Amino acid sequence: MVRAVKKKVAGIPAGGAPASGVLEQFTEALHITWRAYSKDLKSDRRLLLIDTLCGGLVAIGLVQTLFIAVIRDTFPFNAFLAGFISCVGQFVLLISLRLQLREQFAGISSQRAFGEFVLASLVLHFICLHFIN
Repeated sequence: MVRAVKKKVAGIPAGGAPASGVLEQFTEALHITWRAYSKDLKSDRRLLLIDTLCGGLVAIGLVQTLFIAVIRDTFPFNAFLAGFISCVGQFVLLISLRLQLREQFAGISSQRAFGEFVLASLVLHFICLHFIN
């Protein structure tokens, strides 16, 4: 048993796994992911709009966090929390809408998915506005 383990370990560099093999697998996984993402965008242009809005929400959340970090004061903390929770919640709702617009959710029409998204967004923003007070 020990000899078999020594033989297996003898072929592997000190880092644990062959570095070139891991790097090749990682780059191949990235290429496969990018090809699948590009294929999805070509089939449905609405996904590009949703992804752009998600990127904007991430940027707004980062700006809010940097603002709180720069001023080093917690005076507008309720407003910060409401804005940040609004960004995170809207991001989650957009990802849910994006998933429901794909072919895997054939039982849900795109109109129903969008209606649920609008209703959930209204509830989210209503709660965030009431959190400020």
